[in-house]
Amino acid sequence: MDVGPRQQGRLLALLLARAGRPVSAADLIELVWGEDAPASASNVIHKYVGALRRLMEPSLPLRAPGSYLRRHGGGYLFAPAPGSLDLFGFRELVGTARASLTAGNRHEALDRYVQALALWRGPAGDTYAHGTTAMSIFAALDREFLDLCVPAAELAMSLGRPTHVLRPLRLAASMAPFHEPVQASLIATLGAGGHQAEALEMYRSVRTRLAEELGIDPGEALQSAHRRVLAGTATTSEGTTTSEGNGPTGGGTRRSVRSGPVPLVRPAQLPPDLPAFVGRTAELSALAGLRAGAADARGTGPLVVALDGMGGVGKSTLAAHFAHLVAGGFTDGQLYLDLRAEQPETDGLSARDALGSLLSSQGFHMSSVPETLAARVGIYRSLTAGRNMLVLLDNARDAAQVRPLLPNSPQCLVLVTSRSPLVDLAVRDGAHLLHLDPPDMPTARRLVQRRLDDAPNRALAGSAPVSDTLDEIIEMCGRLPLALAILAGRLSARPRLALEDVAAELRDGAQRLTAFSNNHGVCDPRAAFAWSYRQLSPDAARLFRLSSAAMTAGISAEAFASMSQTPPSQTRAMVRELADAAMLDEDDRGRFTSHVLLRAYAQELFLAEEPVTEREAAISRLLRHYLHSSYQAALLLAPMSPAVAPAPAPDGVVVERPSSYDAAVRWFDDHRETLFEAVRRAAEGAYGVLPWQLALTTWPWLQLTGRFHDWQDVMRVALRAARDSGDEVGAAHAMWGLADSCHYLATYDEALDLLTDARTIFAEHGMIAELAAVHGALQRVHSQLGQHDRALEENERALSLYRAAGIEHGEIWASVARGHALVQLGAPGEAMACLDDALARCEKSGPWTDEAAIRTLIGECLALLGHQRQARDQLEQALQAAVEARSRIRVFEASVRLCGTFLDLDDVPGACHAWRQACDAMHAMQNGGTRCMRDMVCDLGDRLLGVTDYSPRSEDVHA
Repeated sequence: MDVGPRQQGRLLALLLARAGRPVSAADLIELVWGEDAPASASNVIHKYVGALRRLMEPSLPLRAPGSYLRRHGGGYLFAPAPGSLDLFGFRELVGTARASLTAGNRHEALDRYVQALALWRGPAGDTYAHGTTAMSIFAALDREFLDLCVPAAELAMSLGRPTHVLRPLRLAASMAPFHEPVQASLIATLGAGGHQAEALEMYRSVRTRLAEELGIDPGEALQSAHRRVLAGTATTSEGTTTSEGNGPTGGGTRRSVRSGPVPLVRPAQLPPDLPAFVGRTAELSALAGLRAGAADARGTGPLVVALDGMGGVGKSTLAAHFAHLVAGGFTDGQLYLDLRAEQPETDGLSARDALGSLLSSQGFHMSSVPETLAARVGIYRSLTAGRNMLVLLDNARDAAQVRPLLPNSPQCLVLVTSRSPLVDLAVRDGAHLLHLDPPDMPTARRLVQRRLDDAPNRALAGSAPVSDTLDEIIEMCGRLPLALAILAGRLSARPRLALEDVAAELRDGAQRLTAFSNNHGVCDPRAAFAWSYRQLSPDAARLFRLSSAAMTAGISAEAFASMSQTPPSQTRAMVRELADAAMLDEDDRGRFTSHVLLRAYAQELFLAEEPVTEREAAISRLLRHYLHSSYQAALLLAPMSPAVAPAPAPDGVVVERPSSYDAAVRWFDDHRETLFEAVRRAAEGAYGVLPWQLALTTWPWLQLTGRFHDWQDVMRVALRAARDSGDEVGAAHAMWGLADSCHYLATYDEALDLLTDARTIFAEHGMIAELAAVHGALQRVHSQLGQHDRALEENERALSLYRAAGIEHGEIWASVARGHALVQLGAPGEAMACLDDALARCEKSGPWTDEAAIRTLIGECLALLGHQRQARDQLEQALQAAVEARSRIRVFEASVRLCGTFLDLDDVPGACHAWRQACDAMHAMQNGGTRCMRDMVCDLGDRLLGVTDYSPRSEDVHA
């Protein structure tokens, strides 16, 4: 398709190449223009992205974000739909092929390789590759294709199916004329497929090209392929033997020379594989891919893979399972050593003792093994040089313990398991780090089901209640394999133990870990966590205990700093320590979570080791953190927020201050559940935070996103707490907030009762601003009830009070409300004067005023005056402002009015489009919007269905 200007095409190509990963605007500018970027490059990038969005989705409205090109921080991210990008399909097929090889399904693996290679059509980026950095990005994609061709060819020849890979090999050879492994693979495959003449001619061409353009002779790979063609065989020669099945490709060569003493017995020390092993498909595929990549790379050192994760997550089980899958490929045997890092340091295995054990297993008598670590390292490296071995090092403490145990051979595979990521091993020794999380729900369910199915005296019924209870048990175990295995063992040992009894035991969060104890020497989760806890510094250990007081699973570094009353820089260091110990995990929003069982363990420690006064003080500081942070975010969303400014934050409380309107929206998106729980927690105890004050800070975001039921729930909690504590003013604020939600949910009688009571309390206390706001709320309710004269009276009272209090924003909104009332009374001309004045004053008063609401009313007035085209223009501006403000309710209101205006103008396609926008905005709200909104949409739908002369897109109306 025509992608527009050349730079726009470059931008699209780069975003496709980086699909699934965000690219900053600065990087995009550098990649598209290099050092010649114009001063307006940022604006040009923004324009190109908008054009590309509409190119991919022609019906996309102006300024809409679209489904594929998304904003991400200061840049963009291309998020392809499943099956829409060949690059992702290629990688998925390669992963599937490698998993099939690991499972021994070599023919199936070749089929997947062929499918993957068939997706490639030529050089990545094509003519859009521009500049050194951009060209390197596309070259890296090409390498993925070229690097796959070689093992695919070897596998095809070993299976007697060489012709299946000839097409991609020819393409690869044309793309990389000096890539000797690719050229050699094509020559060998041609020969194996019966095309000897073509193979020999190609060898001569490649040899000539290398000589004339590079001045070199063919390398060993090309010469070997030439010899194979001349000999008429697909096997290797010259002192090497084909070792099919030894690696992920099923091919490869191995020298027969061995060095060092020959062991008395070929070592086969792997622990038994777990018969009930299930899942971990992605991790097994990743391990197989690393092994295949190492075989193709022909490195100079062993392939080292270090698996890390929290205690009980299944690192040792996975490592042993994969080791058994590939053990046959290591002809010099397999070594296993438990480094016992979970034991006290005096009982752990030192590197010196570990080497003694490894050398002993290789035929050395301990009496002949030298005492010094350096001497043992030297012997071990000499012994393993050039050998083809698998080494599994379980329960490592750190990189220093592992490094002396690495064999001296590129044909070796070393698997290491550790609680903490062995970053130093990756930096200094090239280890690949693989982090393990608990399995997903289907895998966890299969894990328990399989163990219980294998139990001789227990069968797990498949009825729905049993399945629901089992799922609840699995979730309360956090899907941790160790915990699930222990419970499955208990259920197997006690056939009459009901699942509901186990679930009841686990529901008590404070006692949850007790369900896994007393297992006669079995390492339970508490014991596994205790080892990690003992390794922490005192400050990090305290922070871990305090983490159990978090309102929800996710907590920010600033919240941690507030709760622990420590400086943010020191807190971040402690959080990093906890993350390294696999006791906290950072999500993509920068918040930290802990596993449900780890949180139960932290709660045990919190109750046992922290005094009551410190526990209450920590919770109080955390609640104040959320109160002040939420207030700051609310001010950005609505400068005239009903939230009451809290007293200054106490020392030690770190306040999060979003820097922009969008950042404030994201902050509320991330903290919704946390804030609701904080209101409930504040209502439960005397923590120095008023629940109604915290609840009111959520008002702007809840209204913006259409979460009216959440708004009602949180205000009812706040109202109940205020009444219980005798806080009359607080109760009035809560009644006012609750009435606002009742207005949206059309429970007008309750709203009037609440506002009447609030008005009395505010009047008695002389609270003019709050009293004005209540009269404004009464105006809205009476307007909805059709009592427009009464609504106008309430508006006059509100306006008078706002003027007396000198609150400009209040005056503006009173003018808007007056305009609305006059519209309903059939006085659009007078209403226009109020609304025009309000809009002008809003534009002067600063950013983030609700332009959308005012323009929507102006559009309604213009329509009543018969100026339909002007009304349409105002409503389109209102809709654009609402979209930019990310206000679902304003988008709905503007779209509904715009739909009616389009119908008045006989623009049925425009009306349908506006109607669909209204539907989308409504469905994005909580519970699909309110009953009043659904009635409005249905009424407009009926009008659209009545337009009989519009048929091409009538299915949209029905939809």
